[in-house]
Amino acid sequence: MTLLRALFSRMLSLVVVLCVCFFALEALPGDACTTFLDQDAQDPELLHNCRVKLGIDQPIPIRFAKWAEALLHGDLGTSVARDRPVAEVVAPHLRNTFLLAILAASVAFPVSIVLGVLAAVWRGTAFDIGMSAFFLVAMTLPEFLIATVLIFIFAISLQWLPAITVVATGAPILEVLPNIILPVAVLSLVMVAHTMQVVRTRVIEAMQSDFVETSRLRGLSFQRVLLGHALPSALPPTLNVIALSLASLLGGVVVIERVFNYPGLGTLTLQAIHDRDMPLVQAVVVIFALTYVSLSLLADLISTLLDPRIARRAD
Repeated sequence: MTLLRALFSRMLSLVVVLCVCFFALEALPGDACTTFLDQDAQDPELLHNCRVKLGIDQPIPIRFAKWAEALLHGDLGTSVARDRPVAEVVAPHLRNTFLLAILAASVAFPVSIVLGVLAAVWRGTAFDIGMSAFFLVAMTLPEFLIATVLIFIFAISLQWLPAITVVATGAPILEVLPNIILPVAVLSLVMVAHTMQVVRTRVIEAMQSDFVETSRLRGLSFQRVLLGHALPSALPPTLNVIALSLASLLGGVVVIERVFNYPGLGTLTLQAIHDRDMPLVQAVVVIFALTYVSLSLLADLISTLLDPRIARRAD
């Protein structure tokens, strides 16, 4: 029942977001024809013929109805600036963005677990205070600033890593990997900053529980209690935060991809907005919204499966 309510609320939110984004994008000044024609857009006949050809001469409500109907059938439309199916344009960029997010999560999850447990075990020590202070600063700094600092250190000063991505959009993954170490590092740092504190707090709470004290009195070792009880109790909220961090990562990935010239959905979105390629922009919004809803539902599912008390409390 809890998951059904969560699914309904997420789907309702998805519909609202898509409607708001569609009409907000349509309200932007200019369109694909004014951008494409440039100075020639002052000719009313040329401008009208272009809009008729691209199908953007119709009233906005009619275009929205056609767009929504096509979307329900899995048709994302045709890019007006590239004259290609939107799905074909988006596919390689989508792969690159998901590759970036998956690698960042793969790094952030184990690192946040280890650092969170160590900070909880060594609570109040220089390590705990130092890690907490460092990641608190990392949470407050804008992602583009963190990226700039890492570029200055590792690309300019030490010259260990490339400052920007220089591979083609559809390049093989093995060719892309060496070029995205810095983007992955930035995104991982942000995710660890949010997740480590959750692990630390939950492990401390578990270690102070009556069950742990009783287990210690029965002669169980500190390591066994830590790994057998405290750490498993910290996993549900940690996985939940990781899923939500991945969802919120979609907002930051636009900035990070722009900074590193990475050929993902963020870079594609900025170019599509510049070209006033509304079908392409709307398709990216749909992908971002669906991904966010899916990851947020995954976070709810993880919490319910790993901690059944949540479902019982909700019922």
